[in-house]
Amino acid sequence: MRRLVVILTLVLPLFVAAGGDEPYRSLYHHTPPVMWMNDPNGMFYDAQTQLWHLYYQHYPDDIVWGPMHWGHSTSKDLKTWEHLPIAIYPDSVGMIFSGSCVLDTNNTAGFGRNAIVAIYTSADKAQTQSIAYSLDGGRTFTPYKGNPVLTGDIADFRDPKVFWDKQADCWTMVLACQQEMRFYQSDDLKQWHFVSSFGLGYGCHGGVWECPDLLQMDDNGQTKWVLICNINPGGPFGGSATQYFVGDWNGKEFKCEKGKYENEKMARWLDYGKDHYATVTWHNAPGNRIVAIGWMSNWQYATALPTTHFRSQNTIARDLSLYKDDNGEYRVRVLPSPESKAIRGDRTKQLPAAAVIEIDVCESRKPALITLSNDKGEQVLMTYDFNAQTFTCDRTKSGKTDFSAEFPAVTTAPLFVKHNHHHLTLYIDHCSIEAFDGEGYWAMTNLVFPTQPYNHITVKGGKAKIYNVNL
Repeated sequence: MRRLVVILTLVLPLFVAAGGDEPYRSLYHHTPPVMWMNDPNGMFYDAQTQLWHLYYQHYPDDIVWGPMHWGHSTSKDLKTWEHLPIAIYPDSVGMIFSGSCVLDTNNTAGFGRNAIVAIYTSADKAQTQSIAYSLDGGRTFTPYKGNPVLTGDIADFRDPKVFWDKQADCWTMVLACQQEMRFYQSDDLKQWHFVSSFGLGYGCHGGVWECPDLLQMDDNGQTKWVLICNINPGGPFGGSATQYFVGDWNGKEFKCEKGKYENEKMARWLDYGKDHYATVTWHNAPGNRIVAIGWMSNWQYATALPTTHFRSQNTIARDLSLYKDDNGEYRVRVLPSPESKAIRGDRTKQLPAAAVIEIDVCESRKPALITLSNDKGEQVLMTYDFNAQTFTCDRTKSGKTDFSAEFPAVTTAPLFVKHNHHHLTLYIDHCSIEAFDGEGYWAMTNLVFPTQPYNHITVKGGKAKIYNVNL
């Protein structure tokens, strides 16, 4: 079976490129070559080879969720991907759920200097944490014989994100535990002890908390920490979404900014679309950048999307940083990474199926309207409402929507900073639209499935420039 999976992984993309029946296969987004994919996992950057490694939740036998493996892809530019054999298979401890990878430069675990150590959830009758190590740059992994390395007392006990904590001088793990995040620490990645938890009374609790990340960010000399918390269900437009908290980490505890996010209405969302989930960042990214990617789907309808040989794709890479809104409160700035910006090619007059669109809008009393459409009358309508201080995306008439009652939707982003001139960048691919405020004040990700590619754009209240995709 493993041999068959490897053959399909290598051969099917050639079939698709030769004209196979995959009209919704993305041109520049990461997709699995075949079968099912969900959460991105274990991402790390190898400075020696200059490769970005991306693992992902993968079921190699069907296009719906099944026993989880870690699929594996690498890239030098974050827009073109090489698909590699499955990296970690289910074993006697359980299926391989989400987790992270670290570069063990000081050989703290004893597997070898510069070993790549994967920390993941083993899912069987219970959810426990296991580790595996790679001595060939992350291509193959050997499970640790002492697995599991951490067991819990609750059902939802998963998705470890691990980093070297300079303050505590040890490894720190953030773990999703039902309605809270728990923090554990270790000197060797094998023996872990509990130090604190966070979550009670903060943010949205409409579903299970999952896929955490803890990030240090600096803004004009001010250091803050951002705790990413993916949640399903409970998103602002139904189903899956990514919320976050800004606060401080003292090496033992995360403390949220006083008085912030104490109920669902105060929740901070990293993306205001329906299709942005399981967001995590790369370990060891160059230049100390914080580079994130998310699963571009929603558990409300992920298993019903109208694709044939594969399911799901990931967002473009995004760089995260901090800014202050008009109320003086910290928020996370989300901008396409430099590697993602390089997707933009030459300017063109015609709208291709995959494109980058730059739009300038001047504030006025009337809303600015941006419409993508095709010759069948299918359309996506985006609106700047300056009176309400919102940006909305309406995909209710976008094409195929009848595969789920939850798919037709209008999503809305608040405009947190008021200014007279707005710049919008749209990344259009065969089944997706990612919208970014020019200053990174908000982002919005939505899937679309037009029966023919959108080939028209109209802008009322602004001007658009269309660019081909550069691969």
